[in-house]
Amino acid sequence: RDVVFNTLRQAILTGELKPGERLMEIHLANRLGVSRTPIREAIRKLELEGLVTMIPRRGAEVAQITEKSMSDVLEVRRAMDALCAELACERITEEELARLKDACANFEKVTKSKDVKEIAKADVQLHDIILQATGNARLVQLVNNLSEQMYRYRFEYIKDFTQHERIVEEHRIIYESLVSRDKSKASEAAKVHIDNQKKAIIRQIRLDRESKDR
Repeated sequence: RDVVFNTLRQAILTGELKPGERLMEIHLANRLGVSRTPIREAIRKLELEGLVTMIPRRGAEVAQITEKSMSDVLEVRRAMDALCAELACERITEEELARLKDACANFEKVTKSKDVKEIAKADVQLHDIILQATGNARLVQLVNNLSEQMYRYRFEYIKDFTQHERIVEEHRIIYESLVSRDKSKASEAAKVHIDNQKKAIIRQIRLDRESKDR
């Protein structure tokens, strides 16, 4: 049951199952080699998470990525990331800074592979170092709860290869502000990082909408 749920969830988060795509129980059951019962249960749970929408007379389909849903998530994440950056300025250790430097270099290296899954993974690992450096268990919990929804938007962003150079540069600025323990610069850099992500995803959503309307 859990394997079916996690498999479908991952497929939605990474864009393998695309927004608006219908989730046919029989087709999914055959594909995953299970009965329709765990598929039905997984779809119900995914609906509760906002990843699946039930459409009258059509059944279940992958929830659309809308500007409103994306803005809501990024608005909260922007405030949290700014707080993470400020706290990390006070509390990050030399060992964590060294790991963050390596993570920045690794992200830059992985962007050259054009492997979207690997790039997203490297991005998550980099931001996790800053999050853990806050030493605030409740903040870690809140960010992790939001991260699952965030992953879907991050994936949309990272798919746009023209953004990679800018992301690398933003990571460098965040890293340098943490090295210098400059709270205001770190907080501002974290906000700019999210703001640029939001602009790029909105552009992507509108392009997708235009291509569907043609």
